[in-house]
Amino acid sequence: MAKHLVICKSEDLEEAGKGVRFDVPRLGEVISAFAIRFEGRAYAYLNQCAHLPVQLDWNEGEFFTKDQRNIICATHGAQYDPKTGDCFLGPCQGKALKQIALIEQEGVISITLD
Repeated sequence: MAKHLVICKSEDLEEAGKGVRFDVPRLGEVISAFAIRFEGRAYAYLNQCAHLPVQLDWNEGEFFTKDQRNIICATHGAQYDPKTGDCFLGPCQGKALKQIALIEQEGVISITLD
């Protein structure tokens, strides 16, 4: 049976606002990840730029550009589509963030660990 990791309450994710960081166990390591809400839907990605393995947020949980339309890497300004994680601006164009499948139900956001 699949094990679920609760990330946050649904209400904790503001539309195109501050994201929620969380840790994901992966291949014996713990990797930083984040969840955001964009156009009414929650999305989760590993908190790692597709260009260099650095965390994206400017300050903890701040992943969006000033106009709140895209995810941006604080290190070199690469921009990503919040719905797909695809990089369309910067040195990692054509690459993408690693998306994490999440479940939003009964006011809670969680991921499945396998």
